[in-house]
Amino acid sequence: MSADLENTLILTLEGGPVTITLRPDLAPGHVERIKELVREGFYDGVVFHRVIPGFMAQGGDPTGTGRGGSAKPDIKAEFSKEPHVRGVCSMARTPDPNSANSQFFIVFDDATFLDNQYTVWGQVTDGMDLVDALPAGEPPRAPGKIVSAKIAADA
Repeated sequence: MSADLENTLILTLEGGPVTITLRPDLAPGHVERIKELVREGFYDGVVFHRVIPGFMAQGGDPTGTGRGGSAKPDIKAEFSKEPHVRGVCSMARTPDPNSANSQFFIVFDDATFLDNQYTVWGQVTDGMDLVDALPAGEPPRAPGKIVSAKIAADA
C-alpha cells in the first residue's frame, strides 16, 4: 500500500526528519489547519517550548512562549476515542475546548488521561527517536526546533 502523500507531514528537526501520518478521518478541520499552516511556512523555525520527559513535546507557538498562535481563528474541538499513546500528535488548547489554533504536542508515552479532551490529528510513523531527543524543559534552555515542515505531496 502506498503512502497518502497529501496526508503525510514531514517535520524536519535539527536531528533529521520525523514522518507523521495525518488523520483527517479523526479530525478533518484540524488536519486542514495543520496543512494550511505548513504550506504557509508557519512552523518553519518554530521551537518546542515545552518538553516533559515521559509525557510530551509541545510546539507550534511562533513566540516560543506557549502563549501564541497563528492569526487564524481557533478551531472547534474534534475529540475522538483515539487513545493518546506514544507518537500521537494532538492539539494543545486553553481550558476552552474550542481554542486549538496552531500549537500541538507529540506524546512520548501513553497519556490516555487526555483521551476525549484533546484533538488527535496524527501519528508519528518514523523518527520518534528524534522527538525523544528534543531538549527537555518548560522552556528548554536551548529548545529544539522545527527546521522545516512540509506536506509530502509538495516535496
